[in-house]
Amino acid sequence: MSEKVRILGISAYYHDSAACLVEDGVIVAAAQEERFTRIKGDSSFPHNAVGFCLEAGGITEKDIDYVVFYENPYAKFDRLLTTYHATVPASLPSYLRSLPVWLTQKLWMRKQISEELGVKKHVYFCDHHLSHAASAFFPSPFEEAAVLTIDGVGEWSTTTYGVGKGNDLKLLKHIRFPNSLGLLYSAFTYYTGFKINSGEYKLMGLAPYGKPVYAQMIMEKLITVDEQGAVALNQHYFDYVGGLTMTNSRFDELFGGPPREPESLIRQKEMDIAASIQKVLNDILIIMARHVKEATGMKNLVLAGGVALNVVSTGILSREGIFDEIWIQPAAGDAGGALGACMWMWHQVLGKGRTVQKPDSMAGAFLGLEIPLYSDEDDAVLRRMGAVWEELDDDQLEDAVAESIDNGEIVAVARGRAEFGPRALGSRSILADARSQKMQSHLNLQVKFRESFRPFAPMVLAEDAEEYFDIRQESPYMLLCYPVLEKQRIPVQDKGLFGIDLLKQPRSKLPAVTHVDYSARVQTIDRTRNPFIHSVISKFKSRSGCSVIVNTSFNVRGEPIVNTAEDAYRCFMATEMDCLVIGNRFFRRNDQQQKPLSEEERSAWLRRFDLD
Repeated sequence: MSEKVRILGISAYYHDSAACLVEDGVIVAAAQEERFTRIKGDSSFPHNAVGFCLEAGGITEKDIDYVVFYENPYAKFDRLLTTYHATVPASLPSYLRSLPVWLTQKLWMRKQISEELGVKKHVYFCDHHLSHAASAFFPSPFEEAAVLTIDGVGEWSTTTYGVGKGNDLKLLKHIRFPNSLGLLYSAFTYYTGFKINSGEYKLMGLAPYGKPVYAQMIMEKLITVDEQGAVALNQHYFDYVGGLTMTNSRFDELFGGPPREPESLIRQKEMDIAASIQKVLNDILIIMARHVKEATGMKNLVLAGGVALNVVSTGILSREGIFDEIWIQPAAGDAGGALGACMWMWHQVLGKGRTVQKPDSMAGAFLGLEIPLYSDEDDAVLRRMGAVWEELDDDQLEDAVAESIDNGEIVAVARGRAEFGPRALGSRSILADARSQKMQSHLNLQVKFRESFRPFAPMVLAEDAEEYFDIRQESPYMLLCYPVLEKQRIPVQDKGLFGIDLLKQPRSKLPAVTHVDYSARVQTIDRTRNPFIHSVISKFKSRSGCSVIVNTSFNVRGEPIVNTAEDAYRCFMATEMDCLVIGNRFFRRNDQQQKPLSEEERSAWLRRFDLD
């Protein structure tokens, strides 16, 4: 064994494959495969992400001491076989579709990972929800905390809670498949015409446009929950146990028709359904959290699993004050399982001690590929693409970005290390003026090419956050939704508007980031985690008197967030953004040698992401 202990964590084959490298308990690098392959939610073996992590650590495959996979494929296969056997003959199509992949690939994970790495390594398996729990507790800023993980399903577990103390983590209770709060939410994602495992946030964004008129029926017909938060789903209405879809004809009858066709018109019905399932999720999460508090006696709570990315529910949980503080793993989905598997190996298996770090051990989630401030290699790539830019020092660049935003321009930023997880936090972001009434629709339709109802997040100086939002704790990873303060709101006159038309009425002095229910998915910016963005907003504040700007991920709908300088420039030229930052280069659209893409060229580019 080498002097330093190096652990490689891998998540793969279901959604959002990723890799993570931990050296002596310190997270060196972590990245999702999609960022390299440009395939949204890429679930293939993370060759590129592994290669990046090894390069970031300055090592080769031979230097790895331990390899950990984020779940146990044998236990997962047991669940699948048990489920198929219990639901024959309805499960036969699903069985015939999945069995060949399991028998030829997924069951032989140890052998496959060794072959992929090119060196023979013993591969350890960490339980799926234990990976989630470890990703939430060990990097958190708490010496001890309650742990809650909620997602669709791992091996058998769908929800777990436990306690972390020091370097010890124990899961105490589990909810087992097929009873799953995550799968319930995904069922409604499917029914409203969005894609499972990526469209849940669209359902969440649609909810404020509707009314929860179906919530009581959902609680009466589809799910029961006891005072401890244990849930049971009525399988009479679902098809995911052994079937090929999430819901069945009885579900359709209950809600008055078949699922919405993807990309078809979104009706008030879908908005009301979204509002209803969101209310159910909010209420059940509070019940779960109260029980976890009572059962563990812990003051603080950490969360992971896909449901922890539902910022509406987590924001309500924060405001309820059940726990003094909550901390959510920024890569709370399956990608974060690679990180959790590494931390489980270091602390739980090897028994190594833990030093709690403030604000946490995630390095601001900036763990991905780095775009350096200056690079001859990137210069050469950009020149071949006809790019024209100014090279500025940090102070000049901050001034240029702040001035452009204040002038109503849209500025994309790609510099430093990419974020790990689904949120762009300033390293691969599109920035704009939150005071603009037209900015939300312009960004959605002309820049992001996505649904007009989709909300944008505010970046706010941490020291000024309480001037704008009813915020109960810092929110550096954009994982908590808080109300806009009354003093920032604008009274809305009842004009009989409903649904998407509600967007036509500004609701605050920050209309581009204020949702129709006066909420906002807040990202607090502090000087420690993100000094560049903090300086940009500070200079914007000096010009405008406002400490808030728009932040959205640097990509278009259906495309992963940009990773390299080349990705950034291509996306910039295909959209209607005004300015671009790559490292310390500043680009203005009007200066570029090549023209923006024509409508025909843009359509061809978008077809790469199945958007036309």
